[in-house]
Amino acid sequence: MVRRNDQRRAALVDAAIEVLAAQGARGLTFRAVDVEAAVPAGTASNYFANRDDLLTQAGARVYERLHPDEATVARQRAAGRDRDTYVLLMRELVDRVASFRTGYLALLELRLEATRRPELRAVLTERVREDVAANVAYHEASGLPGDATAVKLLILTLNWLIVEQLTLPDVFTPAERDELVAAAVERIVGPETGTPDGGR
Repeated sequence: MVRRNDQRRAALVDAAIEVLAAQGARGLTFRAVDVEAAVPAGTASNYFANRDDLLTQAGARVYERLHPDEATVARQRAAGRDRDTYVLLMRELVDRVASFRTGYLALLELRLEATRRPELRAVLTERVREDVAANVAYHEASGLPGDATAVKLLILTLNWLIVEQLTLPDVFTPAERDELVAAAVERIVGPETGTPDGGR
């Protein structure tokens, strides 16, 4: 029987994220989660139906923790609507995601594992599609320059910049990363009118 203590479940899923980041998907066992969470042996197996359940819940939890808090969202909504503001928002986004290093590394491990597990791939595909759609909807409602394609291109570009920062942090300096974010916004979003470069 799967237990329902939500606080304990969240702690176990957070522990699973740490295990994924440190040991990879192959190292993710109930025992490893129990050790990471500092709970009695057998605890994780009481909260998750199987290892696949644990994997999918870890992925969902990473997205939950990466979501900006209400204060950040309110501040962003009150910000300007020009390209300079867009650059600042994207820099904040990169910093926020990169600051949750183990979460992002865990997501990379889950993506690799999804190539071998169709059920996990289906779950991650749905979750990432929802995330992209939410980002596009937020952007369109914000009045910031650029269109839906620009948002998607920035997601793809900045995701790899984050991977670079987390896995090979000495490739680019912090100043270079800031410059690359600004260049990505400028070249993908286009001029201040909001017209993508391809439409000029």
